[in-house]
Amino acid sequence: MTRRIVRTWHMDSRHWDAYRPRPGDVVIGTYPKCGTTWTQRIVSLLIFQSPEPKPMTLSPWIDERFIGVPAETQARIEAQTHRRYLKSHLPFDALPHYAQVKYIHTARDGLDAMMSWHNHQTKYKRMELLDRAGLADETIARAYPRPSENPRDFFHDWMGLNGEGRESDVSARSFFDTERTYWAARREPNMLLVHYNDLSANLDAEMRRIAKILEIETPPALWPELVHAATFDQMQRDGEALMPLAKFAWDGGAETFIYSGRNQRWRDALCDDDVASYRRRAAEALSPGLHRWLSEGRLGTGEAATSPE
Repeated sequence: MTRRIVRTWHMDSRHWDAYRPRPGDVVIGTYPKCGTTWTQRIVSLLIFQSPEPKPMTLSPWIDERFIGVPAETQARIEAQTHRRYLKSHLPFDALPHYAQVKYIHTARDGLDAMMSWHNHQTKYKRMELLDRAGLADETIARAYPRPSENPRDFFHDWMGLNGEGRESDVSARSFFDTERTYWAARREPNMLLVHYNDLSANLDAEMRRIAKILEIETPPALWPELVHAATFDQMQRDGEALMPLAKFAWDGGAETFIYSGRNQRWRDALCDDDVASYRRRAAEALSPGLHRWLSEGRLGTGEAATSPE
């Protein structure tokens, strides 16, 4: 299958050209702010079978283009001797697909992802790096749009309602696109779809689903320790160890990056018309099954893999 090429301020899918899979590799592919770090932490706990915090640098973001050097990232990946777990924010059709690799996609309601992205963007201190990536790429050729501090204005930019030049690469448009690609692959035997709502509601059960697809067995006596280490509160307490470099990029450091974990913060920021406009657009852009699953999760709608749509 021909892979789609995606080049944005944040990502370049061509970086995956140098990737050489190993049996058992895990790719955690998500839209930004949908539970990426949470899923990385869970996979880390399962792989290392220890509640001790491991830095997120052990799980390299291959398609990232604005900070690291691709050759150095690939060298770090090749040098790893433990079971590798890698990160991506690309649509699934922009990733290489291998039968011996496990893929985990964690999703979230779009409005919740948008609000988390607002916090992420307005606290980010290195916008000039995104400017440089965009200006150096002839397919972009412009600086990165600056995020509005006002969450309602930010939402309108995210929805593409404020005119050309205000919508970034992380938008409602790219959110719907990304989710459609993973939904289309939901029945693949090496793919697992996880939802943020379900992680929040029953972390133990979701970790067991992840352990099952990764074919990892944990001693019963150790399991409660791993689940506790994966709770959002404990991740916040372990933030400095998990995200040691966050202090260089965000005001508030790891405390900003691993923020509240709370859904529906948009209720205090958006009006009813805003929410209705998002829901209408989501219903138009997504199949009914995907729309329901993104809104409610597995506990509300059932297993994604068994949805008939």
